[in-house]
Amino acid sequence: MNRLSKSNVDDYLQQGIHGAKQTKPDERRRFLTTIRERVVIALTQGEVMRKGVEPEVEQLMDENRKAHLFLNGNISYPYLSEYIKAAEKRGIEFTIVTNKDYDSELGLVLAHHHAIDKEEIYLGKKKPVIQTAQANKKKGFLSGFGKLFGK
Repeated sequence: MNRLSKSNVDDYLQQGIHGAKQTKPDERRRFLTTIRERVVIALTQGEVMRKGVEPEVEQLMDENRKAHLFLNGNISYPYLSEYIKAAEKRGIEFTIVTNKDYDSELGLVLAHHHAIDKEEIYLGKKKPVIQTAQANKKKGFLSGFGKLFGK
């Protein structure tokens, strides 16, 4: 006979109510529902909003036709549509991800369903700067006085 402990029953009930526990939830929010180890390339929102599709993204789509394209739904559709057309042309599935509680600095993520552990995933070879609450505080009203007085 299988015995369930109280904690097992609680875990089972919580899973039924809220769904299965997700691994690396912060990473999944940042990478538009996927995790870093699966990413082929990631673009910031600003990079996605440039005119035209980035040639490097098109090349990587050609090389990774079984990958999945995740697009940030907080970006205006006209910017996303060019990438959607590029994905459809190659038969790549895509998902527009909108998270009302968290707006990722990333606008596009091309990723596989399995780990590839690619070292360099950012366009332009620079990791985007993540704004933190502490950094935003420094940009407040008083920071202007520091510039005024040479501090």
